[in-house]
Amino acid sequence: MIKNVLKGMVVGVANIIPGVSGGTMMVSMGIYDKLIHCLTHLFKEFKESMKFLIPIFVGVGIALVGLSFIIQPAFEHFPLQTSCLFIGLIVGGLPAAWKKVKGKGIKISYIIPFLVFFVLVVGLALIGEKEGNAADLTFGLWSCIKLFVVGIIASATMVIPGVSGSMMLLLLGYYNPIVSAIKNFVTALASFDMQGILQGCGVLVPAGLGIVVGIFAIAKLIEVVFEKFPMQAYWAIIGLIVASPFAVLLMAQLGTITAVSVAVSVVTFAIGFVIAMKLGD
Repeated sequence: MIKNVLKGMVVGVANIIPGVSGGTMMVSMGIYDKLIHCLTHLFKEFKESMKFLIPIFVGVGIALVGLSFIIQPAFEHFPLQTSCLFIGLIVGGLPAAWKKVKGKGIKISYIIPFLVFFVLVVGLALIGEKEGNAADLTFGLWSCIKLFVVGIIASATMVIPGVSGSMMLLLLGYYNPIVSAIKNFVTALASFDMQGILQGCGVLVPAGLGIVVGIFAIAKLIEVVFEKFPMQAYWAIIGLIVASPFAVLLMAQLGTITAVSVAVSVVTFAIGFVIAMKLGD
């Protein structure tokens, strides 16, 4: 259970960082196939599914609430080193994905999804450098509807390997407002500030409902794709994994690069790689 909580924390932290895919982290941690199966068979295999899902979502929750206070300063003060840590986490999942296609040959029908999804991830990173207009989070019916739809879009992209849900939020203009809402809500809870708690609920509840709907909807679609076109799906995932390091570097503001920062970055890359390999066993 503790190992699954740790895996969930890695996925949760990945979903905070624009350009880093939570779905890719699921592949790296070796939990992607099982997570999709548990989501799509939740009611048929409720006990077993919840036994697996609860530790994962607990880990995600811990990361989103707790580590969101750490990750942003880490990227602000140590952008290259932190980026390389996540690149290591991503690349560490490549051997597990490669095992799925190893010895199966290479066909045009495999290369096409690889190239399409490689270009998709890099392209999204290229156009996602600047955040859209600031989101309107004033409480009201229309704002709640928009937050619900944004939650669906963000969660759907969070589940797809190689596509960054936080980058989608960035493009929609909701990334910073929602991250701030999470921080403000936690602060309000800690100080028993009822007004702050209600304001946080006005943002996080509709967005959270949208996330739940999006996760279940996209999980069913992904399950069908893996059943009908498994090799094409795995080659698409490999394309997403290979492209993700480029997306991370394109999205990051790397600041001044020195020999020391490069040396430390090599170490953080290695740490991320080893963590992904160990948690993926």
